[in-house]
Amino acid sequence: MRRGGRSPLTTLTTATTTATTPATERFDVRPYTPHCQVIHAAGDHALIGISPGNSYFSAQRVLDLGLWGSENFREVDILYTDLYVAEMYEAFGYDPIDAQRKAVKNLRGVRAKVNNAAAAIDPGGGRIRARALSEFTDNEEYRRIHTRILRLLDSDDEFRRVCEGLAAHFLSTKSDSPGTQRQRTACLDYICAEAPLFLDTPAIFGVPSSLNCYHQLLPMAELLYSRGAGLRASRNQGHAIITPAEGAPDVR
Repeated sequence: MRRGGRSPLTTLTTATTTATTPATERFDVRPYTPHCQVIHAAGDHALIGISPGNSYFSAQRVLDLGLWGSENFREVDILYTDLYVAEMYEAFGYDPIDAQRKAVKNLRGVRAKVNNAAAAIDPGGGRIRARALSEFTDNEEYRRIHTRILRLLDSDDEFRRVCEGLAAHFLSTKSDSPGTQRQRTACLDYICAEAPLFLDTPAIFGVPSSLNCYHQLLPMAELLYSRGAGLRASRNQGHAIITPAEGAPDVR
């Protein structure tokens, strides 16, 4: 287990002793703020986000990310988003049946990668766990935070601007048009479903502190880790961008 602090940019070697498939990648880890670095150094818990339908998350990479987590944190949850996936496809032009089929196919693939990685690293599931976002819809803390987010979407101009900006950015990658109201709503639903895990993973998972790890800057990070009043990440919530070290395949 890691002890002590690290520099803001740390290259770590993944473990290979507990998995049947060897690790093939090293990672650069960039905590978003100095306080996120403190949470990284504490090593209590890591939440590793995996996106469905994203070719960046190969089976080997998901395994390597889990191995990195197992070497550096007491507990690790590898989580994939399975909410509003079909709705997103339908909003972007798939008919309802095809949207559901595409969602099922992509979720089946990402579920297998996450489950296989967790089982290979920690067969007993005591430290390394595979998770779907939908598992938390009955979690009291998740529901409390999600309800607050939906209220803020209606009442907080700053938060709404951030969310609408995120939706607009996503839509701009799909089309030159600003998107329809249905498409914007689907994007906002997806963003708000994930947001509780950006705000207070420790409360949801019952851990002392947690580092939310993804290969890109998390949506809302600039807002959540800024100073002043408004919607902010909890004190024991951190974020780090984790990408393949120099010389590894390009991040998509």
